[in-house]
Amino acid sequence: MSIRAALPADAAAIAAVHVRSWQVAYRALLPHPYLDGLDVEERTAVWSARLEAPEPASVLVATEAGGRVVGFCAFRAWPDDDLDAATTGEIAALYAAPEVWGSGVGRGLLAASEEALAADGFREAALWVLADNTRGRRFYEAGGWRPDGTVVQDTTAGRTLDELRYRRPLFVRPTA
Repeated sequence: MSIRAALPADAAAIAAVHVRSWQVAYRALLPHPYLDGLDVEERTAVWSARLEAPEPASVLVATEAGGRVVGFCAFRAWPDDDLDAATTGEIAALYAAPEVWGSGVGRGLLAASEEALAADGFREAALWVLADNTRGRRFYEAGGWRPDGTVVQDTTAGRTLDELRYRRPLFVRPTA
């Protein structure tokens, strides 16, 4: 596996990973018709716009030996007023293709994104994870992330779900 900055040409591959990972990871959390209706072409248009913008989104991709994109992580300054955007970065999206779960792709992307945020001057990072996403919560907690007590509700496909905010300092690497 290698990790590199995403290119506009990666938009379709990122979209495919995004859709497939949602369809598997959130199968018990969101209505099946909603998940089955997620559209790779629609997501491709969104990712193309982000990656082709004058100031493109910060996105890393993980690729297999043959160059196939198997995961991605998007990150940025914290977008809300409740944390200092000058010192806090956000992991906005981190997804890997279901067939590579448990292989280290997610860990590699997260570590590389944390390093990029730290290199950009951020001292801590935060992210949102669904409260009922046990697998995701375990993943982040194993990497040194901790919930900070902030909970918001998000409604997707008619379901209201709690999201927990997790945070971690960027200059302290977790121990295994």
